[in-house]
Amino acid sequence: MRRNMHINKQIAAVVFLIVSVVFSTFAEMSKSITLPSPDKKRGLSVMQALDQRASANEFDTAKIKLQDMSDLLWAANGVNRPKEKKRTAPSALNAQDIDVYVCMENGIYLYDAFKNQLDIIAQGDHRALVAEMQTEIAHAPVFVLLVSDISRFPIGKDSQKLTWAAMDAGIVSQNISLFCASAGLSTKPRVAMDIEKLGVLLKLKSSMYLMMNSPVGYRKK
Repeated sequence: MRRNMHINKQIAAVVFLIVSVVFSTFAEMSKSITLPSPDKKRGLSVMQALDQRASANEFDTAKIKLQDMSDLLWAANGVNRPKEKKRTAPSALNAQDIDVYVCMENGIYLYDAFKNQLDIIAQGDHRALVAEMQTEIAHAPVFVLLVSDISRFPIGKDSQKLTWAAMDAGIVSQNISLFCASAGLSTKPRVAMDIEKLGVLLKLKSSMYLMMNSPVGYRKK
């Protein structure tokens, strides 16, 4: 009897440990991720980055370091003039319509450029929805998603706003490509993705459009 009680206590302890780890992991994923300050002195010159820029189809599966993530997102559409609330990427009418989402193995996050942090939007691994038919790139550690909220444009018909949105997304995408070329990472600009399912996951409003995405990873050796 005493032996059974001892075994039951051991089982209970193991179960408690497992539950604690699960809840701890869930709580951690539910929190915002504070990014380190971007390193603005790193990388190649602009001309050297242009010389190295290329679209990649293979990506190392190693997770992206937080410093590299911070630098990548700041280069993409970060705040470079805090007092004026201006960004590294220009936008039509300074609408700042492009929101940057990061899709990783443990969830999808929204980049808050002004707080320099990632806020959890959806838990779980949804990279396959971004890769869609290109299953060979679904293992890329990060997909950067570009969403335009055309309601931020103060004037214009929706057709005009969508043209501006495409232009603004293209500029952010090029920032991503140039940073990756400069910092030794791999990427490629893409438009293919499961827009309908991702839109539900991201809880996009009717004025918000998934425009482009970029898989990002370290260069495969």
